[in-house]
Amino acid sequence: MNLSKLTALSPLDGRYASKTGLLRNYLTESALIRYRTVVEISWLKHLASEKSITGLPDLDNQVIEELKTIIENFSIEDASQVKTLESQTNHDVKAVEYFLRNKLLESNCLSNDIEAYIHFACTSEDINNLSYALILSDTRQNVLLPIMQELIDDLRTIAHEFADIPMLSRTHGQPASPTTLGKEFANFVHRFEIQLTAFKNINIFGKCNGAVGNFNAHLVAYPNADWPKISKTFVESLGLVYTPYTTQIEPHDWIAEYCHSLIRTNTILLDLCRDLWGYVSLGYFRPRVASGEVGSSTMPHKVNPIEFENAEGNCGIANSLLGFLAEKLPQSRWQRDLTDSTVLRNIAVGIGHTYLAISSCRKGLSKLQADYNSIQTDLENSPEILAEAVQTVMRSLGIPDAYEQLKKLTRGQNISNDNLSAFISKLDIPEDIRGRLKALSPSDYIGIASQLARDI
Repeated sequence: MNLSKLTALSPLDGRYASKTGLLRNYLTESALIRYRTVVEISWLKHLASEKSITGLPDLDNQVIEELKTIIENFSIEDASQVKTLESQTNHDVKAVEYFLRNKLLESNCLSNDIEAYIHFACTSEDINNLSYALILSDTRQNVLLPIMQELIDDLRTIAHEFADIPMLSRTHGQPASPTTLGKEFANFVHRFEIQLTAFKNINIFGKCNGAVGNFNAHLVAYPNADWPKISKTFVESLGLVYTPYTTQIEPHDWIAEYCHSLIRTNTILLDLCRDLWGYVSLGYFRPRVASGEVGSSTMPHKVNPIEFENAEGNCGIANSLLGFLAEKLPQSRWQRDLTDSTVLRNIAVGIGHTYLAISSCRKGLSKLQADYNSIQTDLENSPEILAEAVQTVMRSLGIPDAYEQLKKLTRGQNISNDNLSAFISKLDIPEDIRGRLKALSPSDYIGIASQLARDI
C-alpha cells in the first residue's frame, strides 16, 4: 500500500497534512539529515580555520563553494541518497559522513586531507545533539514563536474590541460580580505573553567533545590543541550555548525545559478553549455559519464550536507526549544508552499537535460573533450580584452584620431589583450614598475591567 494522506498512520501526515506543511522544513527525517549535513560541514570548516590542527590546511574557494552548495541545494533526493547509504552501513550518522565524502568526490573537491577530517574525532552524538539543537532552535524561531504571537495578537484585538461590554462572571459556575467580555480575553493575553517570553529565553545547549565528553581521541591526535576552546567556539558559532560537562550525550535538560514550556502554553490554551466553549454554550458567542458546512448528521440546526474542541484534544495529546519527553530525555544509563534516540524523534509529534491546537483555536476565534442581547439579558437577570457592593458599602459605614444581612436577603434566592431597592431604602445611611446604591446596575458594576482590557 502506497503512503498517502489516506494511508498515513499519524493524523499529522494524514488528515492534518495540509495544516502541518511548515513543520516539515524542520521536523522530518529529511530535515534531520539536512541538519546533520550542516553540522558535519560546519565542523570541517571550523577545524580548517584552527591553526593548531596542522593536518587540515585552509579550504580553498572551490571547496568552500561546493560545501555551501551542498547545504543550500540539499534536496529530498540527497536525503534519499543518505538513506540508501544507511541501508548499507546500518548507521544514520555514518551515512551522512559517506554522503558528504561522495559529494565532494563527485565535484573533484575531495583531497586526502579533507577526507580524513570529515567527522574528525566525533562521536555520532556530537553531530546529533547539535542537529537537534539547531532543529528546535529554528522551529522555535520560525514556527512556534510566530504562531504564538499571532494568537496573542488575535486575543488582544478581541480584548480591545469588547473592552466595554459588561458580562456576568461565573465563579464555581454561579453568577458572580461582573466583568467585561474584553477583560476576560485580556487575562489570557497576559498569561500567554509571560509564557512566550519564557519560551523565547530558554537557552539551547550543545556539545562537541567526543565519545564520553573528555576529548580523549582529540588529545591523542593533537595534544597541544586547546580542545575545550575549539569545541566551545564551534558550538557558539552555531548560535548555541556550550555544555562543558557531558557523558557521550548532551544531557537534554534544556529539551525538558523546552517541552515543559510548551506544556504550560498548551495548558493555558486548553483553559481558554474550555472557557470559550462554555461561552458558546451560554449563547454569549455564536460561531459564524459557513455555507455548505454541516453541524450534525441528524440535527440540521447545529453550529458546533468544533475548533475549540479540536484544540483541546490536540493540547491533550501534545502535553502527554511532551511530558514524557521531558521526563525521559534527561535520563541515560551511565555514559550513554540508546533509549533517547527513538524517543527524541517523536518530539515532532508533540510540537505538531501543539501547532495544530494553536491553529485550531485561532480559526475558532475568527468565527466568533458576540451576542450582545444574550450577554446583557443574562447580566440584568442577576441583580443579586449587587449584594457584594451593598454589603461592602455598609461595612465602610460601620453597619454591623452587613454581610449576614445581605446573605439572608440573597443567598440561594432569585431576587428582583425591587427587592434590593427596598432593602437599600431601609438602611440608615446618608442619602447620597443611598442614591448611588439604588442607581447601581449590574452593567455598571464592572470596576476597572474596561480599562484593564483597553490597556493590555
